[in-house]
Amino acid sequence: MTTPSSWVPGDVPPADEVTAAYWDATREHRLTVQRCGTCGHHQHPPRALCTGCGGTDALAQVDTSGAGSVDTFTVVHRAPRPDVPVPYVLARVRLAEGPLVLTRLDGHDDPESWALGDAVTVAWTDLPDGRALARFVTEGGAPTIPTEETR
Repeated sequence: MTTPSSWVPGDVPPADEVTAAYWDATREHRLTVQRCGTCGHHQHPPRALCTGCGGTDALAQVDTSGAGSVDTFTVVHRAPRPDVPVPYVLARVRLAEGPLVLTRLDGHDDPESWALGDAVTVAWTDLPDGRALARFVTEGGAPTIPTEETR
């Protein structure tokens, strides 16, 4: 079983003009989604236009509750890099606010024991540059995991 503390993220793309507000919020361990001020649609990840109405002028990052449920998942048994312990769980989580988030799941001793509909909450893995990666854990939570560089 892969424990959450054994996860070391690989390279994470830098922020750009579309994603900067999202990444800034992660520095404070706030999970945000993009909201269109024109039609009210919520989306993730941030985009240059609203996938609901096509608008480009009224997009802003808004805080979420960090709660969601497992929409689908897969257990990964073949690592993408030699330093990634397996097995681990990748999932699509439906946030309480509606958008889907592709993420990592942690919190079960047996990765195969996750089930569709399991309640989850956001947890964080800190990155060396001050940003953080959202991951999801069984409801009840888990602490933030600092990486070697942020300890």
